[in-house]
Amino acid sequence: MASPTAVLQQIKSGTTDPVYLLFGEDDVEKAALAHDFEELVEEGLRAFNVERLHAGDWTSGDRLTGGVAGLVAAVRTLPMMAPRRVVVLLQADTVLMPKRESEAAARALEEFERLIAAPPRETTLVIVTGSVDRRSRLFKLLAKQAVLVECGVLESAADAERWIRNRVAAAGAAIAPAGARLLAERCGPDVKRLRNDVERLLLYAMGQKTIELADVREIVGPAALQDDWAMTNAIEAGDGAAALRQLALMLDAGLPPEKVLGQLGWLVRSKFPQIAPGRLRKSIEAVFRTDVDLKRTAGDPRVLLERLVVELCEKQRRV
Repeated sequence: MASPTAVLQQIKSGTTDPVYLLFGEDDVEKAALAHDFEELVEEGLRAFNVERLHAGDWTSGDRLTGGVAGLVAAVRTLPMMAPRRVVVLLQADTVLMPKRESEAAARALEEFERLIAAPPRETTLVIVTGSVDRRSRLFKLLAKQAVLVECGVLESAADAERWIRNRVAAAGAAIAPAGARLLAERCGPDVKRLRNDVERLLLYAMGQKTIELADVREIVGPAALQDDWAMTNAIEAGDGAAALRQLALMLDAGLPPEKVLGQLGWLVRSKFPQIAPGRLRKSIEAVFRTDVDLKRTAGDPRVLLERLVVELCEKQRRV
């Protein structure tokens, strides 16, 4: 099983597998990812090397036979003036979960299975479907021979950011990278919350070609932190990037810099004697220096706190 993000990295590197199965309830993400496979072929050569087939009307034995024959021919056709062809099979439910009503249909399915078992290396076949029967022989074959990609399952902020861009693009608009990033950080991989916020955002920015960062800030409001101690936990782990993201969420939510500093001071006093005894004194000095700088307005509070977080994380890595 691979995530859509991992598959996008494969596409960018040009090192794809012969067969992919895109499934799940998120039709927008499936359509966007299937379209991304076209990037494997140079734009001027796509007319010769990118082919889309729709299996939605392969509902009878004869139609299924003809459709599978056309699919096999498309997949086995050699690329023209390019190293690779891309064939996308849409609405593949009729092939993956067919009605076995005739010998012709059974023979067509056997031919399809032979294609999956021994696909040509010069073609990338992308199969797009809705639900799947994980108990079926065909799905088990695909699980061995293909890269399975379940769409609509988000695991990280990067997944959420991609999901947001796809949703906005499907509505005929674009979103500024900073806006997509902020919304992804605020909502996390919570699809329900993402869907609600994106729908509100599209209504708010109706008629705009591009949704800007300011529009996102108007809609999402203060961040709802999933874990009040996520920043300190990240510092304990020495994960500077995660700690800085959590710091940004806290400040964007309106938490006063003094309260953030208080939490960092507690962390140093309570945890560092056990986890970083050799750096305790310098860590306390760093907290004290930041406190003084905040009180005398010796710099942007966000920058001062970011510097302190980086220092504390650096100390963890050195211990």
